[in-house]
Amino acid sequence: FAGYISQVLKNYTDHACDGEYVSLRCPHRTTISIQSSFYGRIVPSHQLCPSRYPHSYATLIKEDVACSVGTSLQKMLDECQDRRSCQFLVNSRLFGMDPCPGTGKYLLVWYKCRPNEYKSKVACEDDKLRLSCKKSMVIAIYSAIFGRTQGGSLECPYQNLGMPMIECQSPTALQLMIKRCHGKRSCSIYASTYEFGDPCYPGIQKHLNVIYTCDNTPLLLPVDETRPPALSSSSMEPVGVSTEMALLSNILAAYAFITENPERAALYFVSGVCIGLVLTLLALVLRVSCRTD
Repeated sequence: FAGYISQVLKNYTDHACDGEYVSLRCPHRTTISIQSSFYGRIVPSHQLCPSRYPHSYATLIKEDVACSVGTSLQKMLDECQDRRSCQFLVNSRLFGMDPCPGTGKYLLVWYKCRPNEYKSKVACEDDKLRLSCKKSMVIAIYSAIFGRTQGGSLECPYQNLGMPMIECQSPTALQLMIKRCHGKRSCSIYASTYEFGDPCYPGIQKHLNVIYTCDNTPLLLPVDETRPPALSSSSMEPVGVSTEMALLSNILAAYAFITENPERAALYFVSGVCIGLVLTLLALVLRVSCRTD
């Protein structure tokens, strides 16, 4: 579960030069969410994607390092948005008119992996936001915004008090929501500047927008250490039961690792077999030499 969440929360970056394939991929139960994209060139070729033309030809044409295409984001949304994986060949024809002929270009993509099923909740400033999941399920925070977005919020309409309509967001909102709610069945937090700080000008109304999902992880529910242990028949189980549960958890974790990384698992298996054969051979040689002596 921790590995799954770390992959979901991670911001991915990928790039490909002209004539190369770009490949985006997300883990199971998630899909690609394109955040931003760039196609063109803003750094010299000796820093990224060296020119594929002969050196003599490249010296005749001055390299354009202020070259970009405005359709790259829309193209990435068309090709990869809401898919688990996508792959295509990068070239200037894919993005329409070539903005700088003769200059080698590259594609930069920033994306996240969004859960297939997620919920969204909004709380206006100074209101309490409550998140909860069903029994045997825990909260996994995907994104959190505290402040004022350019489009505003239908739940918290912006009241014009003479302040400019600008976008302002707290940089610590996501980390705070993960710390407060991640891995719990339910949690609550006030959408206040006391919790998140004030990222906007004084007087600007803010709101808290949280996107989360509920994941079914009965073996990894958090333990409330502040609550005294209840004396029941389940607490009197022998130590062997908890040992069996730990063994089952390890088996499930190993199975998940093998299914997600088959090549690495095969490499580990072959390496283990080879090491075992070498150790067996050394033991046999040592035994034969001892008998001879």
